[in-house]
Amino acid sequence: MVPLSFANQEFLLTADTKGARALYWPAERALMVADLHLEKASFYARHGQMLPPYDSRDTLERVALTIRETGARRVFTLGDNFHDVGGAKRLEPHAAGMLAALTRATDWVWITGNHDADLKAAKLTGGTITDELEVAGMVLRHQARAGETRPEFSGHYHPKLSVTVRQRHIRRPCAVVSRDDAGSGRMILPAFGAFTGGMDAGSSEIIGALQPANRIDAVLAAGGKLVRFPLWREAT
Repeated sequence: MVPLSFANQEFLLTADTKGARALYWPAERALMVADLHLEKASFYARHGQMLPPYDSRDTLERVALTIRETGARRVFTLGDNFHDVGGAKRLEPHAAGMLAALTRATDWVWITGNHDADLKAAKLTGGTITDELEVAGMVLRHQARAGETRPEFSGHYHPKLSVTVRQRHIRRPCAVVSRDDAGSGRMILPAFGAFTGGMDAGSSEIIGALQPANRIDAVLAAGGKLVRFPLWREAT
């Protein structure tokens, strides 16, 4: 984990061998994860594309490990928790038990996304369901809202950074952070789920979603340090 200052508060960006994945908020003892996409493999299997059916186990195991590493007492999921609303009913018993244990052990809040907008229909047995949430002046929602001036955390875009270092091409999940003239800003978290693809962090969709801003950077952990890559600057 590496320290990350954002909107006048301190956070920790967690990382694994595949890149940045989650954000821990020490002041709230809260872990934020985006785009779990549980049961994505079973969704594709029903449509004829066979994938190993263990993505939910893998994702939930990594959530549990991150909770243990951070000591989080609250978990905020930033939407697209299941790949579709029916995913909750397709969880095999082991994964369902893991999820039940996690939601019992923490104050778990499901924020809905475009893949699971009607999450209440899934009849989940643990956690609280909401469309968005405001915590300590920070807005938590699934998709960044262009024009938002409050500090905001979101997911949806699955940002990944592609760079070439010493003739080696690297593509890693990253967070995308904007800054504005007031010193505040907004952050798009990387996707946490095992079977999630990615969008180029500097894409016009991501840059546009974070306006207004005067700078936008990709951030990730590398070698135990926070690394920033500039993506966009306001013309001067």
